[in-house]
Amino acid sequence: MSLLVKICGLSTRETLDAALGAGADMVGFVFFPPSPRHVSLEAARELGGEVRGRAKKVALTVDADDATLSDLVQALKPDILQLHGRESAARVTDLKRKFGLEVMKALAVETIADLAVLPDYAVVCDRILFDARAPKGATRPGGLGAVFDWHVLENLDIKPPFMVSGGLSADNVAQAVRVTRAGGVDISSGVERAPGVKDPAMIERFIRAARATQELAIR
Repeated sequence: MSLLVKICGLSTRETLDAALGAGADMVGFVFFPPSPRHVSLEAARELGGEVRGRAKKVALTVDADDATLSDLVQALKPDILQLHGRESAARVTDLKRKFGLEVMKALAVETIADLAVLPDYAVVCDRILFDARAPKGATRPGGLGAVFDWHVLENLDIKPPFMVSGGLSADNVAQAVRVTRAGGVDISSGVERAPGVKDPAMIERFIRAARATQELAIR
C-alpha cells in the first residue's frame, strides 16, 4: 500500500500549489482560532476550490460544535473531518452520521498507556492519527513540533489505517515510518520557516523524502 502524505495547516495559494504539485495525498486546513494556521471560511472556500480533486481535503477542528462544523463543511467541502480535541468515540459516530464524511481522530501519545483508549476509537473511526502529547499549559493540542517515542506504536495491529504526526521532518520521516510501519505521515510545523508560515521548498523536500522512504521499502 502506498504511503499517504498529508501537508496540514495550509493557508495560502502558493503553499497549497506546492503541496499539490509535489504530490501530497491530503491537504489539511485548520479551523481553530488559537492556531497560527487557522483559516477563515472565506479563505477555506477559495483554497478548497483550487484542490479540484488532486488530493483529499481535510478539515481539522478541536472540539467544534455542530454549527461550526456545518459552516466549515459548507465552505471547504472536505473529504475528511480530523478531530483533534477530546471528542469521544460516541461523538465520532454522531458526526459520521450527521455529515456523511470520513473521520480521522487524533490521539495524543506519550507512553504506551495512552493507547488504552484506542479500541474504542478503532471500531468507529476511518483513520487514526497518532500525535505527540502537548505539554501542560499548551494553548493547542498539535502543530507544536514535538516528537513522541515512535516505538510505542511498534507491532500495532488495528483495523483502521493510521498515520503519524508530531515533529516530523524530511530528515526523520524515514525512521518514523520504519519504526511505526504507519500507512501515512502528517506534517505541519516541520515545513514552516515561522509559526503558521509554510515554506514551499520545505514542503517539496518533505514529500520527496517521504516518497523515497516508500521506494526503499519496496526494494
